[in-house]
Amino acid sequence: MKATEPAARGDRADGETLVVRAEMLSRDYVMGGEIVRALSGVSFELRRNEYVAIVGPSGSGKSTLMNILGCLDTPTAGEYWLHGTRVSGMSDAELARVRNREIGFVFQTFNLLPRANALRNVELPLVYAGVPSSERRRRAVAVLDRVQLGDRREHRPNELSGGQRQRVAIARALVTDPALLLADEPTGNLDSKTGEEVLRLFERLHAEGHTIVVVTHDPDIAARTQRRIALRDGVIESDEPTGTAPAAVATAARPGGPGSSASWPAPAGRPA
Repeated sequence: MKATEPAARGDRADGETLVVRAEMLSRDYVMGGEIVRALSGVSFELRRNEYVAIVGPSGSGKSTLMNILGCLDTPTAGEYWLHGTRVSGMSDAELARVRNREIGFVFQTFNLLPRANALRNVELPLVYAGVPSSERRRRAVAVLDRVQLGDRREHRPNELSGGQRQRVAIARALVTDPALLLADEPTGNLDSKTGEEVLRLFERLHAEGHTIVVVTHDPDIAARTQRRIALRDGVIESDEPTGTAPAAVATAARPGGPGSSASWPAPAGRPA
């Protein structure tokens, strides 16, 4: 099967709404001469505009799964389709291009460049993508405004609070207009009040149309998503809705979409 075939087994209409298809994913590691299976036959799908939590105890396989979803690792067996493209058989160079264009990462430790201001940090994925400097600045300014940091764009990370640094990281994740937003324990280094602000931002982004996966050990965070996938010993123990009402999603549009007067900065090479 070619890497460019639609994820929905030939059904283009379904493939256009399907962001993730994982089919029997397994991941083995060799440790001390023994094979350790971190994932075993994991299968699920994520559709556009889902807000999902992946949960599980230490050693459950959730970090391994996040690395595969983020194209930071490849499965030993099984297939992974992202936004209609099979990525599980790609080379490292191809995976790097997919990461830059299709995935936005938000890490617990922010991972900001300490000597660069907020604007330069947000521009970084666009530098790797070869976007011209004037376009990089326009799009970085726009997403910093979106996360309410327009007045902090010249500040370096050490001049920002923890919550502001995480919002810079979220802006950086959004600047390429990714198909999938992956957040790994996004409130882990924040106090409860600041963590609440970040969670509300994720809820707003979801209401605007983004597809979001949060990896967390916190049941309270998982309960605020719409779907909870629980892993244990490398397999899916449960996959069920959380009961969180999607009312805001039904009425809110992603900026630039129907019913919205706002606009996201259009990525180079894509229509606005």
